[in-house]
Amino acid sequence: MLKNLSVEQLKTDVLIIGGGTAGCYCAYTLGLSGSHKVLIAEKANIKRSGCLAAGVNAINAYITEGKVPQDYVNYCKKDAKGIVREDLLLSISENLNDVTHTLEKEGLVILKDENGKYVTRGDRNIKINGENIKPILAKMASESDNVTVINHVNITDLLVEKNRIYGAVGFDVNEAKAYVIFAKAVLMATGGAAGLYRPNNPGFSRHKMWYPPFNTGAGYAMGINAGAEMTTFEMRFIALRCKDTIAPTGTIAQGVRAKQMNGLGEIYETKYGVATCERVYGTTLENKEGRGPCYLKTDVISKAQEEDLYKAYLNMAPSQTLKWLEGGQGPSEQNVEIEGTEPYIVGGHTASGYWVDNNRATTVRGLYAAGDVAGGAPQKYVTGALAEGKLAAAGIEEYLKEDFELVSSNVWEKILANYDEYLNNPIGNITISQVEEAMQKVMDEYAGGITKSYQFNETGLKLAKEKLEGLQQVLNTLKANDTDELLQIYEIKERLTVSLSLIEHLKARKETRWHSFGENMSYPNVDDNYNVYINSVKTGDGIKIIKRPLVVDDYKNIIFTFNGDGNIQYAGGEIDER
Repeated sequence: MLKNLSVEQLKTDVLIIGGGTAGCYCAYTLGLSGSHKVLIAEKANIKRSGCLAAGVNAINAYITEGKVPQDYVNYCKKDAKGIVREDLLLSISENLNDVTHTLEKEGLVILKDENGKYVTRGDRNIKINGENIKPILAKMASESDNVTVINHVNITDLLVEKNRIYGAVGFDVNEAKAYVIFAKAVLMATGGAAGLYRPNNPGFSRHKMWYPPFNTGAGYAMGINAGAEMTTFEMRFIALRCKDTIAPTGTIAQGVRAKQMNGLGEIYETKYGVATCERVYGTTLENKEGRGPCYLKTDVISKAQEEDLYKAYLNMAPSQTLKWLEGGQGPSEQNVEIEGTEPYIVGGHTASGYWVDNNRATTVRGLYAAGDVAGGAPQKYVTGALAEGKLAAAGIEEYLKEDFELVSSNVWEKILANYDEYLNNPIGNITISQVEEAMQKVMDEYAGGITKSYQFNETGLKLAKEKLEGLQQVLNTLKANDTDELLQIYEIKERLTVSLSLIEHLKARKETRWHSFGENMSYPNVDDNYNVYINSVKTGDGIKIIKRPLVVDDYKNIIFTFNGDGNIQYAGGEIDER
């Protein structure tokens, strides 16, 4: 018996794909005026979805007393070795404190000292009790004027005609139902990409990772397939985390000033540098050269500091607190072992993502991007994603002043047919999990994963591309018994699409600018010829690489313009195809 999904068509002014940090704040901002109909499509439930699902214990991007927004820009630029969009970072930095204060008014608890000032953690951070930060954001969005939320809907494809967006297509993950959503403007806020590489923990625990395993690069994949320009995928992100629990280390490193120490008792962090990528690289190299395991030296902290760490992790990664308590030894008695994670593509920590202008418009007209999915501006963290949601809302409101009609193309019928094909495929010899494991194995071994100490070379990248293209053919044979399994198939499709673009980016940057993040053994040194952005656009079955000059003070107000055919005319610098 054939399985076919029922179809519901919806119309809205603004479609927000992804109800995480940036998506919720964009909806909240648009709802302040309530002049446009807004629809949030979230594949989970916005009350506990996205990177903030479990909470967070600090605001990591805040302009503290005595600092100015440009200081934050300078920090981000230095940490990323110069490959950032300074214009985007400045617009984010100018909004960090405003969005923080808004969240506090809505119920977020920010810790204060005896003088009523925020308790800082380092030069750019403030401490919070943030276990409930996502429910607060969800409430702000869902209760805003003219905003509707549909949960458990997975969007898979954008509807684009002559480079202008007019909607998207997806399906309900719990019911046999598909959605065709027509919209004048679309915000992509789906987060970055996890699960491309083989993770730290195998088997049953394979999804115990730093970045949410549900963030599969869907937004990137949709944009790539729609012809949007992407940037800096080759600046991968590898998190330095507590071993086994994969809990964040910044709470310890910044909260109690713990130093990185090798198995011989030597403090090694200053030996390699203190940039984010160098902290990972130093740990990797110490282990590789036989001086591991590596730790954060915490056995000198006080019991009061230990108690603070217990509480801090309960707000964000309770598994770490439980590990200490169940083991009978807290961090004041035992140093915390650390390790690097598998690589991720995430624009909130590195510069990977959509190529956007200052309104957060992408190179597809009417399509906007904010948060982890938007490129060019690393180290945004929570408040940076909120700021981009706010900026995107302003850009969308300006765009909707244009007078235009939605096109009536029926390309969505083919997308719906693809869903039905997977649901009606015969049961094959290869399972969904086997394809996922094969993809991760290829990426790990040939494209710089954990087992290769994050190193790759041109020969390996070529092999990775060939093997992944073979896996794409296998995808067409997979069988989905219901929409939950259909979701799993599309998540692998998205990861494969992102992985193939990533490989082209890794090949194109013929240098090693960021140790571990981009450890190219064919080109182990920094090359000043690559003081550029590596961008890409999908053309047919191939990917075209574009080198763009760095955006500095001369380009403080980049706004994309389009010609009569809807094609981009200016995207910051001359195109140099390689």
